[in-house]
Amino acid sequence: MDAVVASYLPIIIFLVICAVIGGALMIAPFVLAYKNPDPEKLSAYECGFNAFDDARMKFDVRFYLVSILFIIFDLEVAFLFPWAVSFGEIGLYGFWSMMVFLAVLTIGFIYEWKKGALEWD
Repeated sequence: MDAVVASYLPIIIFLVICAVIGGALMIAPFVLAYKNPDPEKLSAYECGFNAFDDARMKFDVRFYLVSILFIIFDLEVAFLFPWAVSFGEIGLYGFWSMMVFLAVLTIGFIYEWKKGALEWD
């Protein structure tokens, strides 16, 4: 039983540290933040537009492109961690599978770049 606990000890320590840091970051704004609300701060704001405009107005495509860019990098990071941990065990098939996955994400990134999602004037 001690071997099982010892093998999970780094994960438990990591989770405890994450919980402490997460709790501190959630409590700190309530303790340290300057509280001076005004009508502008309290007004609704969504997707870069005031909530009181016409519902049929056109969206700027850059908002969608930025969300696609976020999903691209979020997926990449989420799948690279387990792949890196099991890299020695998955062999050549796992390596080339990840290379294809990264190529698809790179194509998405190039599309974003060509559409100008990274340029905010």
